[in-house]
Order: sequence, then C-alpha cells, then structure tokens
Amino acid sequence: MAPLPKQKTPRSKKGMRRSQHGIKAPALNECPHCHAPRRPHHVCLECGYYKGREAIIIGTPELPE
Repeated sequence: MAPLPKQKTPRSKKGMRRSQHGIKAPALNECPHCHAPRRPHHVCLECGYYKGREAIIIGTPELPE
C-alpha cells in the first residue's frame, strides 16, 4: 500500500511551495569591455570578451567560394 497523507494540505502551504515555480527574468550585468548587457559568468556575445580577455572571435563567418 502506498502511504497517504493524514490531513489535507492547506492552500497557503501549497501556495508557499509553488511560489518558486514562477518564471523570473534572467539576471543581466554590464560587460566591462563594451558595456552591452550580458549574463553573469558568460562570454559577452557582442565583443567576445570574458574576464578581461578575448574568449571567442566575433565577426562574420567566412563563406567558402
């Protein structure tokens, strides 16, 4: 037999548990290099810098002829 709760869960308790389920906007910081908004601990997608150095090269991809 499966265990069953002895009492009904109150609406307030259920609401407190579900309060963490809401969608939140992502946190954004300013890039110190180009001042564009970026996610914390992520490479800046505008300039390609992370922690003061160039992590990725941003530019137009070269198409083969």
